[in-house]
Amino acid sequence: MTQKFEPLQNDLIIRTAWGQKVERTPMWVMRQAGRYLPEYHQAKGKLDFFQTCRDPEVASTLTLQPIDRYAGIVDAAIIFSDILVIPQALGMTVEMVDKKGPHFPHPLTSPDDDQYKQVLSKNVDVAVELDYVYKAITLTRHKLKGRVPLFGFCGAPWTLLCYMVEGGGSKIFKEVKTWIYKYPQATKDLLQKIAEVCVEYLALQVQAGAQVFDSWAGELSPSSFNEFSQPYLAYIAKHLPTRLEELKLEPVPMVVFAKGAWYALDALCDMGYQVIGLDWLQDPAEAVKIRGTRPIVFQGNADPGILYGSRESITKLVKNMVAGFGGGKQGWIANLGHGITPFVNPDDLKFFFEELHRFTT
Repeated sequence: MTQKFEPLQNDLIIRTAWGQKVERTPMWVMRQAGRYLPEYHQAKGKLDFFQTCRDPEVASTLTLQPIDRYAGIVDAAIIFSDILVIPQALGMTVEMVDKKGPHFPHPLTSPDDDQYKQVLSKNVDVAVELDYVYKAITLTRHKLKGRVPLFGFCGAPWTLLCYMVEGGGSKIFKEVKTWIYKYPQATKDLLQKIAEVCVEYLALQVQAGAQVFDSWAGELSPSSFNEFSQPYLAYIAKHLPTRLEELKLEPVPMVVFAKGAWYALDALCDMGYQVIGLDWLQDPAEAVKIRGTRPIVFQGNADPGILYGSRESITKLVKNMVAGFGGGKQGWIANLGHGITPFVNPDDLKFFFEELHRFTT
């Protein structure tokens, strides 16, 4: 059932995402609700990470913390959750290990693995399995009272596959490379299953907007990206609007972020997403050239490490970024080139936002 929310007071980021000319550049940062904020640790208390995600009240509180702290200078919230809720919905166990990150005690080992067959055959009712995400989104939208829009998101199929077969983060990606080069069809079957779940998951987040993260796209060669990532990102872009129409929901702008896949920017521009996130390895002016006249909006792409630097360095980066993206009145949402990292001083992030306001207003 479609929820009723207060009218948006700040729709700057939505107008920008649909390609409109705007009065200034909208801005937010990935992972802006997170552990760099002292209030995050107070609200989280002794809950572990996934307990936090599954508690709608706590998740909504964490989502709102940067909106409250940076009131009037940040233009969107992003729901506090995690991309790995989808593998959990597919029946896999995921734990968050302190100082190590996500861990799958029983990763997928081969197409002959019983767990692989169970994941592939499972009829996932995301409305039930991930009900806590939707409750957190609805609660957060009501608490926001229209101050700014709220992003929802999911992990891209390739990145989720990496976690599901590696068992966690990796530096050499031995297991997933074994899968794509030894079991290519089984890999594609699993990617298709994940993509189908992503579409339904995102459709039920639609009041919040939808963003797709492909954090490990850069681990693929261009040809492998074309085979094992691009088709499934395209599947989501094609089928999500159809699913929204079936549910009698209004279309929302869709954002894709394929970290490290600078070589695929031209293809991404034709994939059906309205906004493409860029990491900090991509030159803004070069990206604008590749985009050409296509009605694509870019998002990004400051190096997150700039927030450890001096105020002078932040100002210089902002000026260069604004110039590279053409001034900021159309076709650009200001952001970092990946998520904000730990130990950042929140006041330095505020200065980053303030400088963006100064140079784009």
